[in-house]
Amino acid sequence: MKKQFLGNSGLQVSEIGFGCMSLPTDLQEASFIIEEALSHGINYFDTADLYNKGTNEELVGQALKKHRNNIVLATKVGNEWDKNSDEVKWNATKPYITEQVHHSLRRLQTDYIDLYQLHGGMISDNAEETIDAFETLKKEGLIRAYGISSIRPNVIKRFLETSDIASIMMQYSLLDRRPEEFLEPIGAAGKSVVTRGSLAKGLLTNEGLKRAETMDGYLTYSSDELKNTLKKLLDVHGNLHALSLHSVLEQDTVASVVAGASSAQQIRDTISAYETDVSAEQIEQAKQLTKEDRYEQHRD
Repeated sequence: MKKQFLGNSGLQVSEIGFGCMSLPTDLQEASFIIEEALSHGINYFDTADLYNKGTNEELVGQALKKHRNNIVLATKVGNEWDKNSDEVKWNATKPYITEQVHHSLRRLQTDYIDLYQLHGGMISDNAEETIDAFETLKKEGLIRAYGISSIRPNVIKRFLETSDIASIMMQYSLLDRRPEEFLEPIGAAGKSVVTRGSLAKGLLTNEGLKRAETMDGYLTYSSDELKNTLKKLLDVHGNLHALSLHSVLEQDTVASVVAGASSAQQIRDTISAYETDVSAEQIEQAKQLTKEDRYEQHRD
């Protein structure tokens, strides 16, 4: 498994990362899947305090405790659960972030977080205060680096210009190429992108056509457009899973594709796809068949 530097943080992350959100809630099952990921060289594990009201962090912390020195552990902050309901409100204030990091550290059973990410962001936030919170945590040694998880162009632009973020997590796939307009400036600023949604809800796997039959399109693709596009992509490369992973990883700015898994077999399928050869010509052909959409909202 190849590793890439995460921005200017000094952290090296595996090109396939593990998105922990879909882990089963049973510790034994979750640990088995995580051990499978580790056995294939995955060292980057991404969770959030939002997932199952912190239970996911607890599972991940317990399962990775004995591997702590050999992994890059990432979590997120900014979504505040209402104590008496399932409602969530956005909170990017310094007092909230500096309080919540201690809860995440306790649940993750660690003294520090490698990558602490703002789990969203709005242009109306007091970004200076948010950035100060992360910088303070870095100075205190509670986090090694920080980043944002956002698809909003105006938020991304502001953090690129005013902060020392290491990375931006963005939804990016052959079926969602909206981030491509930002990849060059992000890379030029010395930052990295880590991706989510790169398998497009399973559409960009070898089960893609079957899944498309049960879906009413995807983003700007109508149902018919989606099925026709997937068929054409399969003509380019018989392993759609491999084509989708390598089409994202061929971008220099992308350090890691964060892929979820709810079973050990799903990990094995992703690793098999990662290890399958895909040529530059095939990637170019795939891009000729897919839309170059752009974000229309949150630009100012």
